[in-house]
Amino acid sequence: MAEAKAKKPNFFKKIGKFFSNIISEMKKVTWPSAKTTLNHTGAVAVIVLIAAVVIVLLDLAFGGALDLLIGLIAG
Repeated sequence: MAEAKAKKPNFFKKIGKFFSNIISEMKKVTWPSAKTTLNHTGAVAVIVLIAAVVIVLLDLAFGGALDLLIGLIAG
């Protein structure tokens, strides 16, 4: 039993290997430039704003249609 325990990798060695693998992989990453990141962030912000406007307009249209339908049924 002592031999099986001695062959097991140490818990802290596993953690050390995990983080060294992370560092190794992060060195392989091609990071975008600040200009590219700013352009992509701006594009995302514009798309989110357009989507928000579309959702608000659809909500107003469907809400108005629903109010009109309820008015016709009730009265």
